[in-house]
Amino acid sequence: MRAMISAIEERLDAPTAKGLAQAVSRAIRDATLLPGDQLPPIRRVAEELMMSPTTVSAAWQLLARSGTIRSDGRRGTTVAPTTRGGERYSRALRHDSPVSLDLSTGIPDGLLLPPLHTVLAGLDDPATPSSYLDDPLLDELRAELVRDWPYAAEELLVVDGAMDALDLVTRALLRPGDLVLVENPGFPPLLDLLEDRGVDVVGVPLDETGVDLDRVEALLPRRPVAMVIQPRGQNPTGVSMSPTRARRLGTLLRGHDCIVIEDDSSGPISTSSPISLGAWIPDQVLHIRSFSKSHGPDLRIAALSGPAGLLAPVRHSRALGQGWTSRLLQRVLAGLLRDETCARQIASARAEYARRRELVVTRLAEHGITVPGSDGLNIWVPVRDEAAAVLRLASHGIAVTPGSPFSVEPITGPAGHVRITTGLVRQDHLEVADLVAEAAAAGAWTAQHR
Repeated sequence: MRAMISAIEERLDAPTAKGLAQAVSRAIRDATLLPGDQLPPIRRVAEELMMSPTTVSAAWQLLARSGTIRSDGRRGTTVAPTTRGGERYSRALRHDSPVSLDLSTGIPDGLLLPPLHTVLAGLDDPATPSSYLDDPLLDELRAELVRDWPYAAEELLVVDGAMDALDLVTRALLRPGDLVLVENPGFPPLLDLLEDRGVDVVGVPLDETGVDLDRVEALLPRRPVAMVIQPRGQNPTGVSMSPTRARRLGTLLRGHDCIVIEDDSSGPISTSSPISLGAWIPDQVLHIRSFSKSHGPDLRIAALSGPAGLLAPVRHSRALGQGWTSRLLQRVLAGLLRDETCARQIASARAEYARRRELVVTRLAEHGITVPGSDGLNIWVPVRDEAAAVLRLASHGIAVTPGSPFSVEPITGPAGHVRITTGLVRQDHLEVADLVAEAAAAGAWTAQHR
């Protein structure tokens, strides 16, 4: 402990909370302090450095907020692990060979996105606004959002996509060591993000109508700070939460100091009706709706709702960075949302995605393969050997995503799942399903020696 304090003292430029926090950060950067190292007690540091315990405590709080250190139960305060952000996401998208049909991406079909030229042509003054101080959310977009929002939200905020919303919310409201509940399987970028925040992530299994309530109830005594769910078209399973399950989950969480973060990533292309726990526990809910899959990924727009108290630190965090989402893009989205032709195109795309999914799922059922869910762009297919299934489909020029990056806990054994973006299967649906069924039954030996 004395050597550690000496290392910090050597790097201490000022006897302040900020100065001490910077000294600890320098020691970590120099590899004098390593991830997992236990820091001395606050009183010991204060005595050795001749600082007040209040100052040392304030420095520790600064370090904790930045994710540099974390509370580690009986071990006390330790240096936070260095995470490699994006590891799950990178594994999910990795291809080892060229493919002719890429069903691994989870993205919408570009041919089903509405054209922008009519709305863009109607922008009479694309250079506006001219002030940094204008309202971050345009009134015309607010009116369109409120018209179809799943509950009466206190406040609305527009951000640069769903992941931007999740980044802002987790950065503003979560601290290293917090317990966060997530769906299992879940979305790899979200799991990467939570790990990068240094929180304790616990998975909750899903059934056909949403998260397992018994598992949630069993975890409540551990005082989770937040729960992240996808209310419809869950990625990767396609499960949509039923109104009954939503009401029961809201009742279960009411009165607990637990934020519910809802990521409605499927948005308007979902066949399920908009739903939110905000209808039952509005003071605990932050609801995110993305328009990337319905209106275009490059619009980079999502809407975020919640109570003023929860959104205040999110607004503050955003003001320190991006500030606002392009009001020009907001005008484009508002125009698309109120355009009747665009609405018909979105409805047509929604029906087409559902048709493509149903064709593949029905054919898989004929092979004795049952997949969960009924919504969204993807299906979650159980396989005998995950690596073998991916390899077998790649040999036919088809890329799919291995299921392991979607799992909260490490997968043991070969059996698992693959995620397949049926929304991108434009033709030959039955042939694709037959190849998937063949791959699902493949073992490691047959995949390598076929």
